[in-house]
Amino acid sequence: MPFEKELEIARNAAARAAELALRYQATPIVAEKKADESPVTIADREGEKLICSLLEDAFPDDGLLGEEGARKPSRSGRRWIIDPIDGTRDFVRGNFLWSVLIGLEQEGEVVAGVAHLPVIGATAWASRGGGAFRNGRPLRVSSIGDPRQAVLCVNSLNKIAQRPFAPGLIEWAQQFWAYRCLGGTPDAIMVAAGEADIWMEPQVAAWDLAAVQVILEEAGAVFFDLDGVRTIYGASAVASTPALEGEVRKFLRIPPA
Repeated sequence: MPFEKELEIARNAAARAAELALRYQATPIVAEKKADESPVTIADREGEKLICSLLEDAFPDDGLLGEEGARKPSRSGRRWIIDPIDGTRDFVRGNFLWSVLIGLEQEGEVVAGVAHLPVIGATAWASRGGGAFRNGRPLRVSSIGDPRQAVLCVNSLNKIAQRPFAPGLIEWAQQFWAYRCLGGTPDAIMVAAGEADIWMEPQVAAWDLAAVQVILEEAGAVFFDLDGVRTIYGASAVASTPALEGEVRKFLRIPPA
């Protein structure tokens, strides 16, 4: 598999950061507010330090970009993009939806990624040209193209109100077979696994998307932002089965790819 060593080390780093987070979670934990009003805990900060240390030991010339402040310029043309706890609100509340995300970017393209959901014992990973896997089993999107048979995941409804498509969202969503909202990474992995068919996220950062983008695309999904651009830097994300891409673009009023 391409990037086999990188994936092995990233999976180990994600698992160790999750173990650290779980130890913190077993004690009374207090979340602070960052400038953007999102929560952060000592587990986020210490987890990021641990991940960065492990990656730097293995790949000293690679750059780093972490949600909690890690910044290191690259000497190799590669950069690791890290979210030590994706879903800190879930982490603080003690539910199972949080994850550890580690993506590897090379010359502007995410080429490998790991998404580790420790509470449910699920780890997904992928590399460009190497396929996508969850706990060692291949991931593949569904072939569903009829919304009446499809599962729609739309997150952050509190961030959607200012979007031009917001007034028509409920009417559009009513045609789908089912609606789910699990907070981001779990929805994305469900799309990659063929367990859901569309995922829409109106407000995210690159560290929320780097790992899941390559997992989704290697599983056969199409990925773009709410402006129709294939990027992790557009502050939003959409992923769908290829058969439903036209339906999504029509609703969002995005030109065909």
